[in-house]
Amino acid sequence: MRIGSRKSQLALIQTNWVQEQLSLKFPHIKFEVHTMSTKGDKILDVALAKIGDKALFTKELETGMMNREIDFAVHSLKDLPTRLPEGLGLAAITERENPADALVVHEKHKDKQLDTLPEGAVIGTSSLRRLAQLRHHFPHFEFKDVRGNLNTRLAKLDAGEYDGLILAAAGLGRLGMAERIHQVIPKEISLHAVGQGALGIECLADNQQLISLLKELEHPHTRDRCLAERAFLRDLEGGCQVPIGVNTDIHGDELTMIGIVASIDGTKRVQDTVTGSLSEPEKLGTELAQRLREQGAQEILDEIFATVGRG
Repeated sequence: MRIGSRKSQLALIQTNWVQEQLSLKFPHIKFEVHTMSTKGDKILDVALAKIGDKALFTKELETGMMNREIDFAVHSLKDLPTRLPEGLGLAAITERENPADALVVHEKHKDKQLDTLPEGAVIGTSSLRRLAQLRHHFPHFEFKDVRGNLNTRLAKLDAGEYDGLILAAAGLGRLGMAERIHQVIPKEISLHAVGQGALGIECLADNQQLISLLKELEHPHTRDRCLAERAFLRDLEGGCQVPIGVNTDIHGDELTMIGIVASIDGTKRVQDTVTGSLSEPEKLGTELAQRLREQGAQEILDEIFATVGRG
């Protein structure tokens, strides 16, 4: 069976993990990794939000599945659009790593966290979600776009181009770089991206035999949390680069979800929380989206879409 993956180091680590787990469960099947470069991998000199493509990191892999060049693809779930192309489906969601954002700082600030960095500190991020939330709490920082894979970004930080970077804690952990984390950013400052920390495995929607095989890697609690998050984002018609953040927790048979929509400059924000039955996670996500829309989220999003498009 042919597994599709992006060529980046992190993507390959994630895909190789899926390959290993499937090989352990199904030793009679040979799983081969096939790599592809996506549009998001090729365009490195433009801010993600300005490219305007919801499938920046997935389209080429999805085309490969439709053309029967690969059987299924492994994605960072946060990169996978909430509306999939006709004929494709989300077969499984793996157990989530820590979904929080993390601060990584230059050596000269090794004793600092966000609230102790100096005024005017240059903070690198390619995410409008992170930018909007951090600008609200830390308007005295200078925020600068940063692109490239994780190693490239860290090299720019170490060379002194930035005082700090905001990255996904899960990605740093998977790359064996958890020691670079100076602060795991609490949800009170930055709600994480939809699906952050989880992997999504996508395949043809009508291949029931393959879907049942891939379901062996599914983690039920992660699935329920992420389905709620994806329904929330889908209902707000937000792409990966819109300032929409979430946090989900499960207690017993209840799911609690916090959601935020913020303007890019951080001055406008609407946030709310819902709790409901774990048996209907997507209904909960839709309910939260409706609540935020009633509180002004749509006006904020319309302003952003007029500026950066609906990517």
